[in-house]
Amino acid sequence: MDGQVFANRREAGAVLATELESYKGRGDVVVLALPRGGVPVGYEVAKALDAPLDVFVVRKLGVPGHRELAMGAIGPGGVRVLNRSIVDWYRIPARAIEETAREELAELERREHAYRGARRPLDVAGKTVILVDDGLATGSTMKAAVQAVRGLGPAGVLVAVPTGSRETCASMRRLADDVVCARSPEDFSAVGNWYADFSQTTDREVCELLA
Repeated sequence: MDGQVFANRREAGAVLATELESYKGRGDVVVLALPRGGVPVGYEVAKALDAPLDVFVVRKLGVPGHRELAMGAIGPGGVRVLNRSIVDWYRIPARAIEETAREELAELERREHAYRGARRPLDVAGKTVILVDDGLATGSTMKAAVQAVRGLGPAGVLVAVPTGSRETCASMRRLADDVVCARSPEDFSAVGNWYADFSQTTDREVCELLA
């Protein structure tokens, strides 16, 4: 199973849902998906578990000049996670971190409004929250999500992904109450390598799935 590629995010979500069957039909479970790529995965998980679905918007802080590489992430409520090894290795000044964080906060707020509109976020206090994304590479955005969700008073936080780096999935266990990674190949390298179709999820698709 470890070396198998998912056809797309919807199939990945269906596979992931089979690993979460013990949560099916429980009234205390909420699925929060990280947009955009985590939403098609989360949709399939929520559908299979008969649980409510919402988005939880977090934003990666990309290294200036190498935006695909995460030096950290931000989440709702002022949560910020920094990857100190990346920041130190690239000698990223505090000014550059602040500038990137400001840009990403504006995008975070735009997405919150675009995806939810006037609808209030799901109340997760006292609930078991399943945080879903399409995969875990460095894990910066998921770490920010876990920290931000913890501030909302849930009964527990579970991280669930179809695929991820073994190292990152192991490190996530120190933050979350449980981690479910359906496939963690030895030669992981990048999330997109484990999908036949890894085309970008659009804002429109996110809104349609949430509706």
